[in-house]
This record gives sequence, structure tokens and C-alpha cells, in this order.
Amino acid sequence: MKEIEYLLKLHKDVGRQSFLLTYHHKNYIIYIYKEEVNYEFQKGSSIKHLCSMVAGMSASTVMAADLPDQFKDLKANEAYEFPMMVKSFQSTYWDAAQEGMKKAAEELGVTYTAQGPNSESDIADQVNMINTAIASNPKGLGLAACDTSSVLDALNECVSKDIPVVTFDTGIADAPEGSIACEVCTDNAQAGSVAAENMYNAIKDVVANADGQVVIGEVNQDATAQNIQQRGGGFIDKMIELLQADGKTVAVAGNEFYVNAAKNADAKEADADVVIQVAVPAQTTVELCSNEAQAILSKENCIAIFGSNQTAAEGVLAANANLNVLGSDAANGDVIGVGFDAGSIIKAAVQDGTFLGAVTQSPLMMGYYAIYALTAAANGQELEDVPTDGYCMILQTWTMKKSLQTFMTNL
Repeated sequence: MKEIEYLLKLHKDVGRQSFLLTYHHKNYIIYIYKEEVNYEFQKGSSIKHLCSMVAGMSASTVMAADLPDQFKDLKANEAYEFPMMVKSFQSTYWDAAQEGMKKAAEELGVTYTAQGPNSESDIADQVNMINTAIASNPKGLGLAACDTSSVLDALNECVSKDIPVVTFDTGIADAPEGSIACEVCTDNAQAGSVAAENMYNAIKDVVANADGQVVIGEVNQDATAQNIQQRGGGFIDKMIELLQADGKTVAVAGNEFYVNAAKNADAKEADADVVIQVAVPAQTTVELCSNEAQAILSKENCIAIFGSNQTAAEGVLAANANLNVLGSDAANGDVIGVGFDAGSIIKAAVQDGTFLGAVTQSPLMMGYYAIYALTAAANGQELEDVPTDGYCMILQTWTMKKSLQTFMTNL
């Protein structure tokens, strides 16, 4: 396996320090730890995309290697123009998505206009933008909904006007029949479970030896977007499973949506060995996420916290600027923090050990595939959903910062 040999060589070249890279794909899982590479393959799998990510190859190379069969040899029947509704422009995540859109549009000879509200909490503003776009009768509409329930009327209108809709970043579980031509999304429940698994590896001894109740925090920027619901729920469900497997009772407290969704919690808050405390701010801003995170981190028995997207993770880090409790050594009393997405602030926190790690996905690929899907749908092609190829968890527990910086730069 030349790809595995190359990956192992690359791993050694960046210093052979104690880090874990877990890469999940629909066909394979690869774990790298210290000098070992362990992998699980299913029939017909390929690790070309992983090697491209880790080696720092160009976006064009990765895209060309991973183009789904349904998009191979695709050409636009005309010079389509697509409105692309993003959730906001308040994070670099959406900048990356637009880079993917731009690349795909150039390849296909189509154009797009990215639109979105100032904040992901400005649901009404996004709905107004969507309705305005539909009124112009576009050949297709790209949609990352801030609140999935708020766009159902708009989707019905798209059905009546025969406007194909491609959702990206966030699916819409209750979408009217026939309204969604294609969904381009990460498996968010699985991504949340990856965060839980890696966090639990770092805190399990603390949990096992605790004299009393301990708290694990989760900050979700909202309880309305399907991707955040699934990601936050995936983290909670996996954490409950791991804790119960080790004989611990678990309660979920805080935000009502996530409390009600956690069906496997087996104790009341007052009696549980572990409480998963879930916070959702009134609006999706780093400042308000920080306030929620600070309330959790201020608890003396808080041992870990998860920020489930870029805004929430940056809020956790902002809270820590006041409290200075996060770190990578749970045995010495550090609160273990895990983030999501790969903005510069989050990557820096992994580099300096403030965060144990971060789960990353590819907004660039979501934007790229969304344009391809819209073009195919506008051509009249029937489509299958497109799962973005994977996500990885970077876990950092070492001191040679230069090696880490090299690795993170390449990633």
C-alpha cells in the first residue's frame, strides 16, 4: 500500500510526536498514532483524498481526485446563475465554502451570488433573501438554512415553480417531498461522536477516579439548524454510551431540545455520576457563546467541554481567556476542550495545547459540490446525495511546537 507507506513517512517527517489523526470516510477509517498506522478498509475504498489532505496538495488536485461519478464529464447546458444562500459571513467557514463555489463555477462556466444574513441568528433576514431569490425564478437555488423549519414554505414554492434546490452544510429533515434535488453534507452525528470518543480517551481516568459528580459541557450555537442538532446530539449520544459502558450514570441538563433528544440518559441531574451540561446562546455570536461557556467552565467539577462549530468553539476559547482552565493534561487538573472546524483561532488553540483537538470538515468541498449539483439539477439530471468525503480529529499532546505547526500548516 504505497499510500499508507507515504502517510507513515509523512507522519515521521513531522516529528513523530504523540498525536492522533483519525480520518473517517464512507469507505474507510485510518488512525495514526506515534509511529503506527492502523486502518480499516471496506471493499473498493481509496485513501487518495486523505493523502491529499495531509500532504497539503492543492484544492484543485483534491477536487479532481474526488469528483463523484454523477458529476464526471458534467457540462452546463447554459450559463446558469445560482443564488447561494449561506448562513452568514461571520466566520471563515463560509469564506472557505465560497472558495469551493468559485472553483466549481469557473470549471463549469456558470455564475453564482453568495447571499446571507449578518448573523446565523438572523433567521427572518435569510428567509426574506430566499423568497426574493425565488421570485427571480432562478435555474436552481443553493441553501444552507439557518433554521430548517423556517424555510419549508419557501421549499414548497420552489416545488410549484420547478426550481431545484441543493442543500449544503445543513440538510432539512422535514423538507416537502420532491423539494430537495440533492443534499451536500457531512455526517454530522458521526462527526460529533468522533469528538466524544477522542475527548473520552483523555478524561476516562478522571471520570473513573472521581469522588463525586463531574460535568462535561457542550456549547451549541443553536438548536434549530439540522447540522448542529445532529452534531451536538451525536456527541451526547456517544458520550453517554462510553460512560455507561464504564458503569457510570448520566444525566443531560440545560437546553430543552438537547435534553429531550438524549433518550439514553439514565439518571436525574442530582443523582448522576456525570452531567452533560448543554448550553445554547440567545443569538449565534462568539460573545454569547463565550458567556455560556464561561458559566460551564466556572463549575468546579467541570472536566471537559465541546464547542460544536466554529462560533461555539471560539466562544469556549474566549471564555478561557478569562478563566485559564483549558489544557491537554486532565490528570493534572486541566479541563479538556475539543472544538469543531478549522479556523485560525481554533488551529492556534490546538497548536498551543489549549484545545486537545478539533474535528474538521471541508466547507470548501461543500461549496464546490453544491455548484456541481445545482448545474446537474438545472440540466435535468436526477441526483444522489453527496456526503462530503470526511473529517478528521487532530489530537495534540506534545511539546515540540515546530513539528505541530508544520503538520497543521500541511493539513
